[in-house]
Amino acid sequence: MDQQQPPTLSSSSSSSSAAKLVDPEKVKVIGWEDFEQELARLMSLSSALQQAKDKSHSFQDKLNSLIQIKAESLNRANELEQMKEKLEARRVVMETMSMLSKVAEENAKKQEERLSMEVRSLLVSGTALSVARRRLQESNKLLSGEKGYGHLENLNKMLRLRQQFMIQQVSLLYPVKILVGPKQEQELESFPSSSKSGSAAGSKPINPGSLTILGLHLTMLPFTKISLFTDKKDVQRSATALGYIAHAVSLIAHYLQVPLRYPLHLGGSHSYINDYAPSIEPSSSDLLLSTLSSNTKPVEFPLFLDGQDTTRAAYAVFLLNKDVEQLLNFIGVKSLGPRHVLANLKELLRTIQSAEYIDT
Repeated sequence: MDQQQPPTLSSSSSSSSAAKLVDPEKVKVIGWEDFEQELARLMSLSSALQQAKDKSHSFQDKLNSLIQIKAESLNRANELEQMKEKLEARRVVMETMSMLSKVAEENAKKQEERLSMEVRSLLVSGTALSVARRRLQESNKLLSGEKGYGHLENLNKMLRLRQQFMIQQVSLLYPVKILVGPKQEQELESFPSSSKSGSAAGSKPINPGSLTILGLHLTMLPFTKISLFTDKKDVQRSATALGYIAHAVSLIAHYLQVPLRYPLHLGGSHSYINDYAPSIEPSSSDLLLSTLSSNTKPVEFPLFLDGQDTTRAAYAVFLLNKDVEQLLNFIGVKSLGPRHVLANLKELLRTIQSAEYIDT
């Protein structure tokens, strides 16, 4: 009986890999008696392969899980790194803020010290202010009392009344009048006067030659131009009138308690006036040169022409008028001019004897 050919490995696996081409040279012929053994071996290999595949799938799943975990870990590591960078940035900001806070704290301490000093200064000032306010209240009480401001006003009024009375005596001693006729004179009160703001409106200028003091005229012609034909009596009368004016001015300044800018050396018709800073040009006279060379002593200028230089005498009359202007300015009245000695003296006497002088 012919033996049946055992199936080959190629015939058993042809069903599983029909699409693959089998190399005839690599085909292994298995005998029938070895077929079962070979089949068992193949079955065990197939089972082992399946287990390997299962393990491979299991490993693949685990690997995918590990890869996912690794990715998540990397993401978290990146997030952690970003958080570290943010934390570092915040730490730098915190350090900067801490430094700024320390600087601000030091500035606040300095400001607090300065404010405390200012507060202490304000306290001291407040104490001084309270003391000053208390003194001011006491002063106000004193001023409003019996011996206060009203009393001072009364004393000033009494002083002005006394000054007015004394200067009225001077005006009676040296009356300044205006000559209206050959031998007629008007009293001082009827003489047109000027106000404190200047000459009165509508009043005509008075000729200085028409004024007299104690009946004597004051003519300035001998003091400006003297010659052989000049009347010596006119010179003497002018010197006497200037002596009267100088004495009246000296008395008025004494009663008003005004130190004259140009002091007077009284001597009747041979009076002098002193100047500590003379402004006239020196003449050829040796006496004038010697007096002007000394700066520590006042220069005396004569109010007369008897043996004197006309320039020095005219300058003396100018200084006398300046003294009268000083007294006028003291009582708030303007001068009538530099060549109106008697007119200025008359205005001084009239203003002091007026009722307005008591109320000033």
